[in-house]
Amino acid sequence: MANNSPKIQDIPLEKIMGDRFERYSKSIIQERALPDIRDGLKPVQRRILYSMFLDGNTFDKGFRKSAKGVGNVMGNFHPHGDSSIYEAMVRLSQDWKLREPLIEMHGNNGSMDGDPPAAMRYTEARLSKISTEMLRDINKNTVDEEWNFDDTEKEPKVLPARFPNLLVNGATGISAGYATEIPPHNLGEVIEATIKLIDDPDTSLEELMKIVKGPDFPTGGILQGASGIKEAYETGRGKVYLRSKTSIQELRGHKSQIVITEIPYEVNKAQLVKKMDEVRVMKKVDGIAEVRDESDRQGLSIVVELKRDVDAQGILNYLLKNTDLQISYNFNMVAIAEMTPQQVGLIKMLKEYIKHQEDVVLRRSKFDRDKAKKRLHIVEGLIKALSILDQVIKTIRASKNKSDAKNNLVKEYQFTEAQAEAIVSLQLYRLTNTDVTELQKEDKDLNALIKELDKIINDHQELMRVIKDELTKVKENYGDARRTKIEAKVDEIKVDTTVLVASEDVRVLVSHDGYVKRSSQRSFMASDEGENGLKYEDYPVLNTEANTLDHLFIFTDKGNLIYRQIFELEDTKWKETGSHLSQEVGLANNESVLKAFVFKNLKQTGTFVTGTNGNYIKQIAFSDLLPGRTYKSRASRYIKLKDDNQSVYDVDYIPQDQANNKLIYVFTKHSYASAFPLEEVPVVGSKAVGVKFVSLKPDDQVAGYFIADKDDTTDKIAVLTQRGSYKQMKLSEIPITSRARRGVLTLRELKRSLHRICLVAKTNANTQLEVITDTNQHFAIDFNSHSDADRYSNGSFILDPESDGNPIRFEINYIN
Repeated sequence: MANNSPKIQDIPLEKIMGDRFERYSKSIIQERALPDIRDGLKPVQRRILYSMFLDGNTFDKGFRKSAKGVGNVMGNFHPHGDSSIYEAMVRLSQDWKLREPLIEMHGNNGSMDGDPPAAMRYTEARLSKISTEMLRDINKNTVDEEWNFDDTEKEPKVLPARFPNLLVNGATGISAGYATEIPPHNLGEVIEATIKLIDDPDTSLEELMKIVKGPDFPTGGILQGASGIKEAYETGRGKVYLRSKTSIQELRGHKSQIVITEIPYEVNKAQLVKKMDEVRVMKKVDGIAEVRDESDRQGLSIVVELKRDVDAQGILNYLLKNTDLQISYNFNMVAIAEMTPQQVGLIKMLKEYIKHQEDVVLRRSKFDRDKAKKRLHIVEGLIKALSILDQVIKTIRASKNKSDAKNNLVKEYQFTEAQAEAIVSLQLYRLTNTDVTELQKEDKDLNALIKELDKIINDHQELMRVIKDELTKVKENYGDARRTKIEAKVDEIKVDTTVLVASEDVRVLVSHDGYVKRSSQRSFMASDEGENGLKYEDYPVLNTEANTLDHLFIFTDKGNLIYRQIFELEDTKWKETGSHLSQEVGLANNESVLKAFVFKNLKQTGTFVTGTNGNYIKQIAFSDLLPGRTYKSRASRYIKLKDDNQSVYDVDYIPQDQANNKLIYVFTKHSYASAFPLEEVPVVGSKAVGVKFVSLKPDDQVAGYFIADKDDTTDKIAVLTQRGSYKQMKLSEIPITSRARRGVLTLRELKRSLHRICLVAKTNANTQLEVITDTNQHFAIDFNSHSDADRYSNGSFILDPESDGNPIRFEINYIN
């Protein structure tokens, strides 16, 4: 009994999936998404053009419904959805997508605003005039053909393409593992380069780029980046920048407007206008009054009307940087060459096209020669027949029928079958003397034509001459001026902050615990005195008036520097806390803010002076602490600390013109003090540790320091010990020596209950000094109630650490 059960194979799923996906990938790469390097067309585009050609839907005849063209393509060659075919047909007609549209369309075929085309039942289409160059001589066996999907009709594998369409119209597509992005080019330039390469196959890329300067987009624009173009033409990949063509026009009343007449390739105009208007509505730029699209049938025009007395160039720079007025264009020139996807450069593209044209012209010449030879054979037979006309007529009349007549002519006069067929089919009026003359002329012409075609077939130079002549005619008939301007250098777009932010005076607060905010002057003035929104144990390290365009430097005790422009701070009411620095930059749990400074610009020439409890001091140039690209998300370092236990005591900013008039006064815990000029502290980099501050005994450490003017006679030294004893003394009590010395004692040594310095500061009659303890108690110190003491005095007690808490800091307020 026969086993009719199906054969079942045990195959791993991995192998099955791999095999099927390989077939699928091959199909969509070769038959859908990527263009052929020879004619620059994807299969659906080729089938559309060929189907319309077969249907006689050409430029010299009337338009026909697009639906009919789509139906013919779908029924005969492309068994896919009508929407995808119509979409491809529409794109071939859009003069803002293709440099040389291959289809003409009546009706709505979409727009630069991204509007969809009308349904195919409403639009009409026909091949454009230049499409005839793509299909010319296709009926002369110039290209290979293959059966369509149901083996009922043949279709071309590639079109003759009498101009380099791949470069002229470009291509875009995404396939399995491959994508292509080939920009359009100028027809005249591409043909010139092709001819140059025919004349000298060893022409360098540099020579060709003197002809093909770069892409030529149908929408114009300005292309920047010669190096990117060269890289793309060399390797198939490259990056350039494409910006709109703009102009600034002055209006009456100190007003101006930006007029945009060309936008980058494939940018949606409506979305661009909307994006620019959003900039106005969201007030990202202060100065835009209105954005209008004034485009009409005369051409594209977008107008950005500006307010009075604004920086028009600055606003234009912002729009170029933050909208699609300027885009980056990435070349990815992938095409099907020799049945495989390849990334190709300019020379490879043109050489493959030339090779294709050699094949097309050679096959056409052979076709025309064979046809001419067949006709010449007939003409020679007719001339011979007319020369013995009476005998031929007699033979034909004596024959039984047409077939017998043909046989008799072949037998008696040595005519061939083809000649005999032509003789017996000859009409009587052709027997006149005039017709004999015409046949003799045709004989001469056919011999000349065959000779010419033989020369083309057998002489490669003649073949290339024909190709050049035909390319030159295409250039003469269809070439036009370049639309895209090429600029070798990519202009750096610098956006001035004054364009983005309105200048406004605000109140800025930075707290010890890391809270930062800005508030309007109105909110600040409306708040009660002392109300700042901070937690009870927190306090301000900066509370000042500043402008939104000013620059803020925040220094922490762990060596981190946070930079912000004032307008970047959170805008809150004065009674609110504000935002914490850790929300934007990473800070340690035990890290706190030491100092904060506001500067009008980033062109300061001074230095920051900073000292650490590790007994190091250094100066850092302002220019070394300028913000980097990632300043918003990462803090920078202004000093290197040797270990986690070290911290920074203080940070001071010294303008350059004051640096030679400064002294540093430093005190140790064991009450040693010294003073030395600031010039002895070297200016080093932000990652340096610094130099030795003071000479310490083994169990001693730096208690504090401050900077004073050399000729200062009003400032005094305020010292507080761990036992709560306070004294103030003149600066002159500390002798001026050199850096890294131990100095002199400033407290009298006791046998029991030793005094150790915990706080030191500079004070005078214009300051209010407060001591804050770790129990958050505040003790005001009246400057005038304390007389100046000498170095040997231990001062007077102002607080009891056991009941009031240990002193942790001085708070200095300046009296106006």
